[in-house]
Amino acid sequence: MPSLYTELKGNALPKIIDEISKVKFLKNIVIGLDQANKKEFINAKEFFSKLPQKHEILWNDGPGLKKLNSQLESQNLAPQEMGKGRNVWYCMGYILSLGDSEAIALHDCDIITYNKNLLARLVYPVANPKFNFDFCKGYYPRVSKTKVRGRVARLLVTPILRALEKTIGFKEYISFIDSFRYPLAGEFSFRRRVLKDIRIPYDWGLEIGVLSEMYRNYAGNRLCQVDIADNYDHKHQDISLTNTSKGLSKMSIDIIKAIIRKLASQGETFSMSIFRSLKATYYREALDFVQIYKKDALMNNFEIDVHEEETAVELFAKNIMIAGQTFLDSPMESPNIPTWSRVDTALPNFLEDLKQTVKKDNEA
Repeated sequence: MPSLYTELKGNALPKIIDEISKVKFLKNIVIGLDQANKKEFINAKEFFSKLPQKHEILWNDGPGLKKLNSQLESQNLAPQEMGKGRNVWYCMGYILSLGDSEAIALHDCDIITYNKNLLARLVYPVANPKFNFDFCKGYYPRVSKTKVRGRVARLLVTPILRALEKTIGFKEYISFIDSFRYPLAGEFSFRRRVLKDIRIPYDWGLEIGVLSEMYRNYAGNRLCQVDIADNYDHKHQDISLTNTSKGLSKMSIDIIKAIIRKLASQGETFSMSIFRSLKATYYREALDFVQIYKKDALMNNFEIDVHEEETAVELFAKNIMIAGQTFLDSPMESPNIPTWSRVDTALPNFLEDLKQTVKKDNEA
């Protein structure tokens, strides 16, 4: 469970903890805590102490984990930025260090409509020994009360995938990503062996990056997606029209770069002329989707603001060019964090040191 300290005081996480407290099939709960000083870490330990299951908190800003991160930096193996991807990566490493769980679920800590059944549905496909799934992706309807949500998935990811097919032709990878009902869902479950060799981004491209790794490493019959909630709502990001380093604007740039980099790694060649064509094609596709969702909303008595929708489309279209220029300026740059297999090879004692550091923090 990757969490910010501020989420302990929000509306979502207290309810999530209450619901998880009722779950009897969990062996261990791992919480990655970001942006917490010593006093806040102590408060967090008290907050999570109501969990009856065995649980540990990774104090990512604590001196112990910072010291370990310095070891990784000395080998050029450390995540380059703080953020959700880094938090998730350290949680994965800690789970590997424990070595006592075969099915691992990951979900966000800002789910306002959380129910323990969500977790059961998410983990069941990989936990059931009669199945052969190594990875499961959750999906759900993106509406809250009467308002249509999920703008980045609806108005960026789906239309840009369709636009890419028109611009560069059919690619199996594009079809693969487009086959997921909600590719930006932050809820996954894995078999433990998956965690050793997955390279995840530290930026907002995390969800697309995870799917890209599954495409690269596993056959389609080892992957699945499952409907995990009848109703899903979480904390909403500001669109950030004037600042590309925040909110949905930064998220859209990181997602576009993640898709472009994956296609480039498969031999696709990009240029500014291709990005200009992609922008124009995307813009037409996305505006068509706005009209589709407008009719969906009317049919189902949901609210939708067409002006807001088209404003988002205009921002995403502009960000295609920004992401494209960034890629062309630094084509070899990658936000992916090294695999835990590589860390284990370079620093054979690191996972044990990580386990002991987390144990020491939690017992202090």
